Amino acid sequence: MTHKTRDIEMKKRLLLKSIATLTACAVPLLGWAAWPDKPIRMVVPYAAGGGADNTARIVAQQMSAALGQQIVIDNKPGAGGVIGADNVAKAAADGYTVLYDASAFSVNPSLRKLPFDAAKDFIPVSLVATAPQILVVPATAPYKTVPEFIDYARKNPGRLSFASAGGGTGSHLAGEALNEQAKINLMHVPYKGGAPALTDVMGEQVSAYFGNVASTLSYVKSGKLRALGVSSSKRVPGLPDVPTLAESGLPGYNVVEWNGVFLPKGTPADIVQKLGKAVQAAVNDPAVRQKLLQLGLEPAGTTPEAFAKFVQQETSRVSALVRSRNIRVD
Repeated sequence: MTHKTRDIEMKKRLLLKSIATLTACAVPLLGWAAWPDKPIRMVVPYAAGGGADNTARIVAQQMSAALGQQIVIDNKPGAGGVIGADNVAKAAADGYTVLYDASAFSVNPSLRKLPFDAAKDFIPVSLVATAPQILVVPATAPYKTVPEFIDYARKNPGRLSFASAGGGTGSHLAGEALNEQAKINLMHVPYKGGAPALTDVMGEQVSAYFGNVASTLSYVKSGKLRALGVSSSKRVPGLPDVPTLAESGLPGYNVVEWNGVFLPKGTPADIVQKLGKAVQAAVNDPAVRQKLLQLGLEPAGTTPEAFAKFVQQETSRVSALVRSRNIRVD
């Protein structure tokens, strides 16, 4: 074999090797690029018909249209959202199992022993919406503003209480945050849900309650409850004359509930980005935004990076509050 022939053969072998290498790299890339090519399972770790479930179904329907694949809602309630989240944490990181969680995601690490690491076993994809809460009191209460309420609590230690929808819920944490920042000591009265809590506030059995807009607005409008303040940094459109707690002498007070989308750790970055854009597109759809606003939610739709920062901040904030107020759940 001549030198020329050997050179040609060597070049052929090198070319074939290069083609094989490129093909091996391209196959998975092509596979991810084709995502999704089958239905996606969205796990909602709460009961059907609840706030998170209703919101997930609104957003998922629009996401399905954007992605060209059906998104199937799979309710897995239990243990404050832990059971459903654990199911996703252990799922294949292929983009076909998604977690639609709520504020409990940032609360549970401080209050419960978890079978997963919330900070390491999930990839935040997008914040869907936030939910401000309204501080309501009986319509006959002697205080009409947040400063008057705080002043009354200080002058009458042990007389005022606040209801919650249960230990560790958003209404509980909002009340404890008020205790912490205002330097008062409202007694916590936990209920099994928001409905009985509202009933007892209207019946003057409990002094106050932080309720979401959807459940409390009608009672405020009808005069059955008095709204003192809003827990978020912005006023609620339905109650433009009701100031935020931050405006009422508690600077920086901003306690909201929220919904967001997560994927299992190890999910390819391009799938994370593609799913994130689908969530953003869904939330920014005018019809979807209107539905969310009607539920008392503030539409968001963020990048994965922004949502990751938000979750980290919320988790740190709750952890500090839990330690400071010695919060426990049964």
